[in-house]
Amino acid sequence: MVTRKLFYEDPYINEFETSMVTQGQDDRGRHYVVLEETAFYPTGGGQPHDTGRLNGSEVTDVEEVNGELRHYVTSPLVASEVHGSIDWGVRFDHMQQHSAQHMISAIFHDTYGIPTTSFHLGNETSTIDLDTTELSGELLKEVEKRVNEEIRLNHPIETKWMSVSEANHYPLRKPLSVEGDVRLVIIPDIDYNGCGGTHPRTTGEVVAVKFLGWTKSKKQVRLEFLAGDRVLSRFDRSHRVLTGLKQLVSRPEEELVEEVNQLIRASKEKDKKMAELKEQLLQYEARELVEQSKAEKMIQRVFKGRSIKALQSLGKAVVEEAPHASVVLISEQEDQLQFVLARGKKLDLNMNAIAKSVMPLIEGKGGGKPDFVQGGGKNLIDGEAFSMRVKEAIQDQSLTK
Repeated sequence: MVTRKLFYEDPYINEFETSMVTQGQDDRGRHYVVLEETAFYPTGGGQPHDTGRLNGSEVTDVEEVNGELRHYVTSPLVASEVHGSIDWGVRFDHMQQHSAQHMISAIFHDTYGIPTTSFHLGNETSTIDLDTTELSGELLKEVEKRVNEEIRLNHPIETKWMSVSEANHYPLRKPLSVEGDVRLVIIPDIDYNGCGGTHPRTTGEVVAVKFLGWTKSKKQVRLEFLAGDRVLSRFDRSHRVLTGLKQLVSRPEEELVEEVNQLIRASKEKDKKMAELKEQLLQYEARELVEQSKAEKMIQRVFKGRSIKALQSLGKAVVEEAPHASVVLISEQEDQLQFVLARGKKLDLNMNAIAKSVMPLIEGKGGGKPDFVQGGGKNLIDGEAFSMRVKEAIQDQSLTK
């Protein structure tokens, strides 16, 4: 039995009564129901499926599988008589986006000779792939203006079932790839296209279209757009952001971009200056550590909560100041130990091998080069004890050379 498709008879039906034909589970364990008739649109033609409920059970997917129109539900239905209700907000949004795509594609094709190769209706935005390598800002502005003009003219949007031969008498944008009867969507003097999607009665219900920009997609471009209530929602969101900015920056709207750019540039300059000052402090600290070591061949320090990045920078600075010395820097964290081992240019030590010999003490991991290595592990022993074991490993390696 073929399910009667109410969404083709009247796309504005959002509640219906029907009977269940069968229900079961697919090979993925999903429960599905087949009905005598339905207002739920299945995924197809770039348009997502409808959502809603059947006897209170949520419909999570709708697909045509092996000739069956399956409604996937969160739980099996008990009664054979079924009350269905679709999420009208989702349905009407899909109708607006899909009709907008027809108009956008028609104007790109008929006026500028740029055909559409695919359409995707997403949750936030929609996209069409256009068979061209680029789109100029001027062209986008012209097409967007033209589409919105046609929307405001409130053209009727008609759907007709007919044979392929009958459909071929219309100025189709692309040849039909089906046999038998075809469903033609007609926006007079704008678009004549075989399509199985849902559409409103007039272009005025599409409300408006806004292009968001394009990106390259293989050898084509992908144009992102909004239509219908999504345009109003995006405007509302942007307006709230703009209002918040105006409360922070007392400048006219048209000057906000430049003001924010100035703030960003100033922040980057401050960050750069802070980095320079931190580098200078590290150099001073390195010199102080070398002076305190009094020409010792090993410089050891244990810190509390110092980052591994800070240890690395300090270790590099110390060996620059003391090419005769090896350096052991350890940071005790709340639940781990981190370390940096380094050697000056005048020493012949393999700090990588030394690190590997002591890392089992903290079940640690690390790596680097013979002259500089970093790592970390669990806080199984305190920093001072770990530092002494590193010192012993350095002394052992020195004795074997």
